[in-house]
Amino acid sequence: MSNVKKRRMMFIGPVGAGKTTLKQALYNDDFTYDKTQAVEFHEQIIDTPGEFIQHRHFYSTIQNLSAEVDIIAFISSGIDTSQVFSPGFAHIFVKPCIGIITKTDIASQDQLKLVRDNLKLAGIEKIFEVSSVEQRGTNEILAFIEMED
Repeated sequence: MSNVKKRRMMFIGPVGAGKTTLKQALYNDDFTYDKTQAVEFHEQIIDTPGEFIQHRHFYSTIQNLSAEVDIIAFISSGIDTSQVFSPGFAHIFVKPCIGIITKTDIASQDQLKLVRDNLKLAGIEKIFEVSSVEQRGTNEILAFIEMED
């Protein structure tokens, strides 16, 4: 990431969605596949454990963390077509929410359509599709977080 002032973003999504790998791709870090055990604070990104979205008793923690960011990114794997985020879930935040679909390099078009539809049902309008491994779509996310409000 460059020295340009960027908006800060929080990644939320289930275990295995690709949140940490996406963070590593955006920072041009080497990929290390470790399970995120606690909230990790970085200059422009807050990376949350997947359990925070998979267990309702962590929702208040997610809401509190959202005060520290400008954007909430709902991360969904392109190969996980389950409805991870409750319908209208984006509306619990007072900050803009975006969707990011990861693992697009291994997802079928039918899977991607289902994941897009699930994110829209959660209240997401702007959706990015990325492959962290192939570095596809990451430049669009970087450009978006550099935009003025």
